[in-house]
Amino acid sequence: MMLQSPKGILFRLSKMARSKQSTLANKAEISGRGVHSDQPVKLVFHPASANHGIQFLRKGLAGGRERLIASRHEAVSASELCTIIGDAESGSVSTIEHLMAALYASGIDNLLVEIDGPEVPIMDGSSAPFIAVFDRVGIVRQDAARRFVKILKPVRVEHGEKFSELLPFARGFRMTVEIDFKTDLIGRQKKTLDLTPESFRDELQFARTFGFVKDVDMLRQAGYALGASLDNTVAIDGDSILNPEGLRYRDEFIRHKMLDAVGDLALAGYPIIGHFRSFCGGHRMNVSVLHSLFADRTAFEIVEERPAGVALGETRPRVAALAFAPETH
Repeated sequence: MMLQSPKGILFRLSKMARSKQSTLANKAEISGRGVHSDQPVKLVFHPASANHGIQFLRKGLAGGRERLIASRHEAVSASELCTIIGDAESGSVSTIEHLMAALYASGIDNLLVEIDGPEVPIMDGSSAPFIAVFDRVGIVRQDAARRFVKILKPVRVEHGEKFSELLPFARGFRMTVEIDFKTDLIGRQKKTLDLTPESFRDELQFARTFGFVKDVDMLRQAGYALGASLDNTVAIDGDSILNPEGLRYRDEFIRHKMLDAVGDLALAGYPIIGHFRSFCGGHRMNVSVLHSLFADRTAFEIVEERPAGVALGETRPRVAALAFAPETH
């Protein structure tokens, strides 16, 4: 059965297994500082009704104004060192990717995120602190079917040798991400992961953002990385890591790039049924491939079927302390 939405997007209602939408069971809060702005900020997570989506209520604007910003790819205004939704004139929220990754991987479809500053707090540079908050208050099902965006044909964006693409893949959301840095400490790394709540918790949630010491002065002169420190960033100096605790994963760099991609691709507005591949991509290319996807109505469809064996958002909190243990493989 096919239904047409007000925007003309076709929704296919399948008799296959359904998955229910979810929101938080109760209100929750988290506070920290922005990695770029170094400004203190508080987030208040409010449960939201079915089909509300993830929306940010930006408070603290000039004149006491507030602005509601939907977390969709259309709202992205910049995507250089982080992903920003909204705009500087009427209000924006930056560095949303780690939070969005936590929401996506936790299967939270509907939430109002009240924020009193310009930037989501960096916390420890990963998604783990946000997931800990969600686990503490709990997640509840809602009486509405979850919708998925199903990739029907390849969509690709390129910049020189770099690329990001979305391919058909019927069994859920698969990611293959590859990076290549001109330092022996990182070098060329590649990882493939079938994304589920369990695999995100086990493989990605603790991976931290990273940066190079040689770039710090330039970034700070441009107004970035003002809040970066060894508490929230893996600092690379030549072929050495300055953080006394070292890496949380042997290949933490590629894992964090995957975490970023999860957060950026959450701006599709629906969980993805498909295969995301990228080589030396980043926030800009992650968002660009979404623009290209939704510009081609033949490249996707919105469905209410759940891929066999995939239960996004239908998991219980898991103990993941061993993520900090040295890897031997």
